[in-house]
Formats: sequence, structure tokens, C-alpha cells
Amino acid sequence: MSLIKSISGIRGTIGGKVNDNLTPVDAVKFAAAYGMWLKNQTKKEELTVILGRDARISGKMVSSLVGNTLIGMGINVTDIGLSTTPTVEVAVQLDEADGGIIITASHNPKQWNALKLLNNNGEFLNAEDGENILKIAEDDTYIFAEVDNLGKFRKKQHYINKHINEVLNLKLVAIEAIKNAKFKVVVDAVNSTGGIAIPALLEKLGVECIELYCEPNGEFPHNPEPLKEHLTDISDLVVKEKADLGIVVDPDVDRLALVCEDGSMFGEEYTLVACADYALSKTAGNTVSNLSSSRALRDITEKHGGNYQASAVGEVNVVELMKKTNAIIGGEGNGGIIYPESHYGRDSLVGVALFLSHLATLKISCKELRNSYPNYYMSKNKIELTPQINVDEVLATITSNYATGDVITIDGVKINFKTEWVHLRKSNTEPIIRIYTESTSQKSADDLAQRFINEIKTII
Repeated sequence: MSLIKSISGIRGTIGGKVNDNLTPVDAVKFAAAYGMWLKNQTKKEELTVILGRDARISGKMVSSLVGNTLIGMGINVTDIGLSTTPTVEVAVQLDEADGGIIITASHNPKQWNALKLLNNNGEFLNAEDGENILKIAEDDTYIFAEVDNLGKFRKKQHYINKHINEVLNLKLVAIEAIKNAKFKVVVDAVNSTGGIAIPALLEKLGVECIELYCEPNGEFPHNPEPLKEHLTDISDLVVKEKADLGIVVDPDVDRLALVCEDGSMFGEEYTLVACADYALSKTAGNTVSNLSSSRALRDITEKHGGNYQASAVGEVNVVELMKKTNAIIGGEGNGGIIYPESHYGRDSLVGVALFLSHLATLKISCKELRNSYPNYYMSKNKIELTPQINVDEVLATITSNYATGDVITIDGVKINFKTEWVHLRKSNTEPIIRIYTESTSQKSADDLAQRFINEIKTII
């Protein structure tokens, strides 16, 4: 089955059977459920939703289906076309819209697409709202508008430029320092909308930009998840061009990875660490990331006198804890930067601006900056179980075995040891336990993972 329904939206592969894949029927049903949820939230007679998409081949088709479904429910649609996830989030705020939908499957391959759903703050829905939408979709309880009450459709352009201007207006973005640094940067946007947004931002910052896979045609030249093994082309080009660094974004531009001048990876876990280091050096405050993110953020936060806390995995959980703790910056270890001075959403444009500001202010190389941070190494594994095995019971046994230690159970089981940690989580869609570990060497991280794999096998 390649259709996944969750509180954050619906995603699946294009084509195939209804309810098994992301077919036009599924797109219409879920858009209608979102429309009904919106109408149930308010007594307003007129509602408006911002609609944007990444450059996927199926994007225009899915966007048209979603937009016309909302119009059929009497909801106005502002279509901003090719865009980024953070741009749609910003657009909801700028236009004071009632919600937003981004047509994107994020880092998934080109055969996938999805509907990401936003509330009137331009933020992802919480669990309760997401469950309500799933229930509406399951019950098929839609009410469409009569002919005189159909919604209005309009296209609006230039929102990426508006988003860029919002970023440039942030107090901590050191525009003059970046211009004076005369950076030369290679950009890999995996032929999606980052190829529009990132070069345009760099141009306004006075950065020389060498474009690699920046044509927004949806033909991904490599696996679109910004991991080391997928980024050999940009690593080679950074060295060949003698660039100061490389910038990599995923198809919807909410994840940011960086390449040092020698072609080595800065490390997706360290994108947030570097941006937080810069923000905390200018503004005292707290930080948040999720339980599966590197301990390096905690170290940097404490160095600056702040307090670090970890949330359950998921952007909405990070945002919720950031609000509770008044965190000045946060995000996820996959290269997602959340900077509330801009908005509560992962934003690679903000990440690029903060990172370049940090580099320009310190006047050091990308590699020197990376070497200034504590070195942690992660191992990511999974155990496939039979459907008959109760994953919750397995995790409960692990929790009991380590009850006298530093154990966190808000999202699976995380066990903190003196110099390392392990985080065990069950998949929401298949009988799998995901095992994330971090330690002071790759061997130690791998050994810790194997230790818990073996322990789980003795339980099952």
C-alpha cells in the first residue's frame, strides 16, 4: 500500500487504485475533508486558503484537483503556484488567510505526492485537528456549495520574493557582512522550487551562485533526500569551483544541508547547531529539537547559558514545545530550522541567511566552523517485526529494563547514557521499530544500536 493518511496530511504514489494510492479521487476526498474542517472551525461566511506546490511532475494535476474541490465547497483559493513549504506558511500569515495547503511529498521520490495542511497561523495542524480531518474523510461527511456560493479562484505571483524580503528584514541577517565576504556558493535544488528561491535569495545577499540542478522541472537527478550518499555531484563541484560552501535543499525547501569547501558534509544534524549558535550569540534564550536530534544542540545552548529541551518527533511537536519554553530557535536534526522571529515552520531560506551571517561575522571557513563544534556520530537502524508482535509491549519491556536510568517515554523510549543515547520508536504505518543512536564515535554508535537490536530480539 502506498497511501499514508496521518494527522499531518495524506501522501502516496500517483496512479493505481483508490484508497491504495494517491489517485485523483483520494486527493478530492481529502481536500474536501480539510474544507469541511475549516468551515466547522469558524462562523465566517467567506474563507480563503493559500495553495502552493513544489515542482513535481504531478503537482499541477493534484493542485488543480485540490483547488477546484475547495471552490466547490464555497472556499476561496489563492493559488501562488510553484512555491516552497515555508513560502506558503509565510503567505498564509501575510494574507491573513484561513489556511493553506502545500502540494509536496517533501524528500520522497518523484512518483510520490502529498497534501500538507496548515491552519490560519500558517502552521501544521495539531493531533486533534488532524484526527478530525481523518474522521471527516472516513465518514464522507462533505457538504458542497450551491452554484451561487461557489468559491472564487485567483492566482497571485511573487510570493517567493515576498518571502525573501521577509527573511532579509530579520534583525540577525547580517546583509552587509555577507556581501563583504564575497561568498561563492554551489546550490543543488534537486530540480524543484529551491532552484527558484535559493539563487534569488543569494543574489540579494550579494553571493555568487553556481546552480546545480536548479531547473524546477520535477525531474529529480538523484534521490531527493539531502543525505551524504546522494550528494556526490555537489561535493565534487564545490571542490572543482573552489567554492566557499555548497547549499542543498529538498524539493519543498524545508530541509537544509551544507557542504564544506573541501567537499565534506557539514552534517545535516549540524545545520541547526550552527544557526542556533549564531542566534544565541546575539540573543539569549532557549532551544528545542526532537528526541532523535543530536546532543550537540544541547551543548551549544548550554554554552550560551540557555536551556535546551527535546520534544516528540514531528514538526508540530517541536513548535508546541518552542512556544511553551519561549525558545528563540529550534528545529529538527534533518536540517530543519525553525526561527520564530520569522514564523513557526522549518525554513531553508531563513537557515541559509542565518548560516551565512554566522560565517561572515566570524570570518572563518565552513570547515573551520564545523570543526569548532563537538563531534557526535549517529546510527539509524530498524527492526522489522511480524504483524502479530505487539510493539508497544516490546517498548514497555525495554522501558522497565532501564527504569532506574534517564528514560524519556513521550515518544517511544529514549534512554540517555553519560556519553551516548538510544531512541526507539515504532512506525505508525508498519510493524517496525526504528532505532536511533548517538555516541562519540561511529563505532560506538553502531555498537550501541546493535546492542539494542539484540536486546529486542531476546524479548520477541
